[in-house]
Amino acid sequence: MAMPAYASDTAPVSVEVLQGWEMSDGRRVAAIKLSLEDGWKTYWRAPGDSGIPPLFSWKGARNISQMQITWPQPKVIYDGGVRSIGYKEQLVIPLHIAPMRDGQPIRLKGRMDIGICSDICAPYTLKFDAKLEEAGTFPTPEIASALASAPFSASEAAVKSATCRLTPTDDGMQIEARVTVPSAGGREETVIEAGQDTIWVSEPVTTRKGGQLVAVSQMFHSSGTAFSVNRSDVRITILGSNHAIDIRGCSAG
Repeated sequence: MAMPAYASDTAPVSVEVLQGWEMSDGRRVAAIKLSLEDGWKTYWRAPGDSGIPPLFSWKGARNISQMQITWPQPKVIYDGGVRSIGYKEQLVIPLHIAPMRDGQPIRLKGRMDIGICSDICAPYTLKFDAKLEEAGTFPTPEIASALASAPFSASEAAVKSATCRLTPTDDGMQIEARVTVPSAGGREETVIEAGQDTIWVSEPVTTRKGGQLVAVSQMFHSSGTAFSVNRSDVRITILGSNHAIDIRGCSAG
């Protein structure tokens, strides 16, 4: 059952909470669902050069000890030669919630600040407030489908190695990631995240030679100052036509 939530009357996007189900370990699986009008898009966790990253606030939520957010595989969208990473039509974001007190109601209250684009781009704040009622153990199809489309982990995708070579430049740093992994299908695209909000990472130049994918990006600090990167914080996502791959951390190249 979907619980109503709230958005601006003029926003071409609506939000609702999907109730989900209970897992055998006591965690609750629920979801935030966004529905966009035709011609509109919103953005992934790492939105690309022209996008606005989504931000959650859970102020007012109750009986939540831990929460894990799972992003379904996004699409690579080119507009005017500029790449963005995001979603069209609808987006279901699964949430795995561990309650503080078993057997007590969970209140899923918060806000989501997002960017949406059509001919114009604008930031919007979506508010939601729902009490998660008692639920069975049978998965909700919409949420299960979103979970199934999430990127594979490195082990699931048979990643043999992932290395990163970091080279200082005049105004930042270059990162060259080399991943030994079977193809994710079709034209593969990559996203590299530095693990720090203050570091901007350019769209990678991605090539593949047999079993190895190579992605090269430029990194810059938002303040223009010198910075360091911890390889264990680097996150590499490979987006293919068959599936996506989420790689956490890389070793020295």
